[in-house]
Amino acid sequence: MRARMIMPTCLALTAAVAFASPAWAEFKPTRPLELVVHSGPGGGNDILGRALIAAINDAKLSPVRIQINNKVGGGGASAAAYLAEKKGDPNVIGVFTSVWVTNPLAQAEANVTMRDLTPISLLVLEPAVLVVRADSPFKTINDVIEAAKAKPGTLKQSGGSVLARDAVVRQVLMSKTGARWSFISFPSGGERISALLGGHVDMMVIEPAEAGELIRSGKLRALVQFTEERLDEFKDVPTLKEAGIDVPNVPQPRGILGPPDMAPDVLKYYEDLIDKASKSPGWQKFVRDNLLQSKVMNAKDTSAFLNEHEKEMRDILSGAGVKLVR
Repeated sequence: MRARMIMPTCLALTAAVAFASPAWAEFKPTRPLELVVHSGPGGGNDILGRALIAAINDAKLSPVRIQINNKVGGGGASAAAYLAEKKGDPNVIGVFTSVWVTNPLAQAEANVTMRDLTPISLLVLEPAVLVVRADSPFKTINDVIEAAKAKPGTLKQSGGSVLARDAVVRQVLMSKTGARWSFISFPSGGERISALLGGHVDMMVIEPAEAGELIRSGKLRALVQFTEERLDEFKDVPTLKEAGIDVPNVPQPRGILGPPDMAPDVLKYYEDLIDKASKSPGWQKFVRDNLLQSKVMNAKDTSAFLNEHEKEMRDILSGAGVKLVR
């Protein structure tokens, strides 16, 4: 009789263990994690990636070290390809931006699309301003446009990839106004700024936080901002629409994604990690200090956002005369 009574109890315990096992199988990293960025030190994704790691570390959210892996080349194509090669690897994630969307649309060799990777979280939307040196003869964006019309190809703009936001802005403005100027690509943000300050180029599209310090120090002048409404930091600088140029404000999202075939428990881990980090004081200070628009989304909403963003960028690139290959 005693043996018969023990058997149901054992079966019940076995069933309880079976139901509990998924919780025991939740992913927890046990070795250092890679955060892949496509820019060199000082570039936008590098700065954001390091700020995210700092926020995670300050809040003690990760049991292991997270290290930046700068995969520069192809305007994001090298980083995307590297991430695609890490199929199923739970220890690698990356920081994406709009160039990860635009490159595959217009460059045949950039054959890894966002649909091949695993969206984890959108983090921010980033405004921008067009700046010139403080001693430049140009006082408004329309001064630049008129000069570029008068002497096509003479003016120069420093920037990153030929399909990054700054290059797309140029294409949109030239398509709308008929003006023409050159685009000089540099691998890092520091080199782009140095080229402008050194007089090697005439203008650049820059993130507000970088521009603010250089403007306050008397080195640069902002002519126009790519926002729907004026930023508090640039109350005297018109938006494109206010300057009489009715073109889209080319969006610049930044967020986190993973390699293909990311396991559900791994995705959930990173989704939770990014959500917690985004609420930390350190990250919120970074967003405020850099004049970013917080736009944190979960994996499902990020995937939907990126699908819409791809459609939007298709329209913008096509409207600017860029030949699409996908």
